[in-house]
Amino acid sequence: MRTVEIIKEALFAKKGEEFETVSLPHTWNNLDGQDGGGDYWRGEGVYKIFLPEHHDSKRQYIEFRGANHVAVVYCNGQKLGEHKGGFSTFRFELTDFMKDGENELTVVVSNEECDVYPQQADFTFFGGLYREVCFIEVENSHFDLMQTGTSGVFVTPHVSGKIRIDGFISNAENCQIRCRIKDREGKTVVEKTITAESHTISDLMIKTPVLWDGLKNPYCYTAELTLLKEGKETDQVRELFGIRSFHVNPDDGFYLNGVRTPLHGVARHQDRKNMGWAITHREHEEDIEIIKEIGANTLRLAHYQHDQYFYELCDKAGFIVWAEIPFITAFRPGKEAYENTLSQMTELIAQNYNHPAICFWGISNEISVTCESEELYRNLCDLQALCKRMDPSRLTTMAQVSMLSMESDHNDITDVLSYNHYFGWYMGDVSENGPWLDRFHKLYPDRCLGVSEYGAEANIALHSANPEGHDYSEEYQAYYHHEMLKIFEKRPYLWSTHVWNMFDFAADSRDEGGCKGRNNKGLVTYDRKTRKDSFYIYQAYWSEKPMVHICGRRFFDRTEDQRNILVFTNCSEVRLYVNGELAGTSKSKDHGVLFENVALKDGVNEISVRTEKENVSDTIQLNAVAVPNPAYSLPKEETEAGNWFDSIRTDEELEFKEGYFSIKDKIGEMLEQPEARAVVQELFDKASAKGGAGEDMQKSIEMCRNMALEPILTIMKAPKGTAAYLNNKLNKIKKQSDI
Repeated sequence: MRTVEIIKEALFAKKGEEFETVSLPHTWNNLDGQDGGGDYWRGEGVYKIFLPEHHDSKRQYIEFRGANHVAVVYCNGQKLGEHKGGFSTFRFELTDFMKDGENELTVVVSNEECDVYPQQADFTFFGGLYREVCFIEVENSHFDLMQTGTSGVFVTPHVSGKIRIDGFISNAENCQIRCRIKDREGKTVVEKTITAESHTISDLMIKTPVLWDGLKNPYCYTAELTLLKEGKETDQVRELFGIRSFHVNPDDGFYLNGVRTPLHGVARHQDRKNMGWAITHREHEEDIEIIKEIGANTLRLAHYQHDQYFYELCDKAGFIVWAEIPFITAFRPGKEAYENTLSQMTELIAQNYNHPAICFWGISNEISVTCESEELYRNLCDLQALCKRMDPSRLTTMAQVSMLSMESDHNDITDVLSYNHYFGWYMGDVSENGPWLDRFHKLYPDRCLGVSEYGAEANIALHSANPEGHDYSEEYQAYYHHEMLKIFEKRPYLWSTHVWNMFDFAADSRDEGGCKGRNNKGLVTYDRKTRKDSFYIYQAYWSEKPMVHICGRRFFDRTEDQRNILVFTNCSEVRLYVNGELAGTSKSKDHGVLFENVALKDGVNEISVRTEKENVSDTIQLNAVAVPNPAYSLPKEETEAGNWFDSIRTDEELEFKEGYFSIKDKIGEMLEQPEARAVVQELFDKASAKGGAGEDMQKSIEMCRNMALEPILTIMKAPKGTAAYLNNKLNKIKKQSDI
């Protein structure tokens, strides 16, 4: 029978340096990938792994569950092969390369820029063997381990109870397969033994199947396939699966097993403070428990294939999952990069085919950020075709960026689509989200629209009694998310909404909000130790368990004009107590209660809230002071929302004259007037001459019609002063409607 041994350590060296012993999983960027500066080491790392003892009568394989970006593997000095893609499982057979005595594996891993996606993104590309490495021994006849990194077993269930199982066998001659389906308690509900072939198909029927029903009842069966040769068991594979149906309606969203199930949830990155991507089952389990706590029912696992163990946790928890490949942000023309997108999509689908949690395959994220080209469009269409060919049972989706026109042909490629919108953070006001969504739905009522990203940064050390965009305060983030929830609640046509992000994550090029090397849009801190106030407004909306939370507990020092108390709750009424005395009672509205100008005594005060009916409470302490605490705010020059493309900063005051154009006007309006169009053309011509992002954007200025010029400058990495230069030019051009 099969044996699997997880390899716990290896020798590691950056190329040309001395080897040291490291624990696996391992990344060489766990520290420099999170400290800021955009200078984390990207290069080749070399691992030497000493393999366990082997048996000559068996066959040996090595399995890597994640090596970023490219891995070249050698056994005893002989090359086994190369794998391109940092997030999927891959294997090589060792049998013909093994020798008596000690066997050494050499693995050269590189996270340098190449034709492998992701090319560019707002997160650190941690290098190394950051997931488990396994040594596998099997009998000569076994379930094929070279089937795209899978178990070789694929289960296709139907709500009728009919189950199709495809099994791929290496050396199937004179073999049989015993197929058993077991219920959640381990009891066999159906069994069948058939003659094995290299590709064996078995059809079974479960009478009165129990459906996998999301959070309500994530019921999973187990398909247990045993390979028999002349009556002796030679190999066995167990695959968890669930039986469910789903569809999406453009008017009222997602349906699971015929029941409308609005999808509200979060996106997740896999890294952890001081660990990078080299995390263990313990960290995966902690993440899933925190996500359960908030009350989400869907996860967007971005922007790459996640660990198989985490998908399995999602199966058992009942989350609806959007799984995607890292075809993100920067499109790279050429055959090699094109083939890499197809390869990564093939691995994602094949390796995750059996997970009932996964309902959506994501083919790209913000990939049109710099252009819409024919080559990109063909690439996306080919990914769509691949998904439907490999797995017609699931829906496809993609995450678009705000600047992509509603009229873009890209929006017709996948079964459903979503947009990443940051009105209220990188641009505009949070109130602009609702009207944009309504315009799209009115223009395309038959399209299924969702929101795949939205968010605002919060450093838990920063606070404000009068929060505003870009102050990085915990209070603004809470306000922003509260407003977004109100917007979503009024729009049942949205098939899903996914917060960006559940957890803070590493983005080494960032330096903003008083924090280097990090994207702080998480509802929970990078180390998972602190739930920000925004976490609790989601819990108030989504969780059925009664809760109450007082915001601002880290806003400890309060002057007289900073003494409003905000409470998030899913209860109807809360009572406020100050130093044990009742200070007010209020009904909740939109899951929030605001007690204004609460009287505090000098020094430390105990603030409590309680609910009578549900008997839940929360308590914090606040310190009444005379002078504001300067540590709660950043210098003004550090409060500009510097998205990862680089911000434009200028000391020159910009003027916005009524009746005249400015950088706050939409590109589409400028294109309609020759003088303003010439200014836009000048910008793109200069960017093209520098060979930057503008070179691609030049090809599709029309794509930017629905976006103001100001955020376009940020995306194009325009030099300091560009905003003032263009704004001054536009201020001299009167709008036609005002002539």
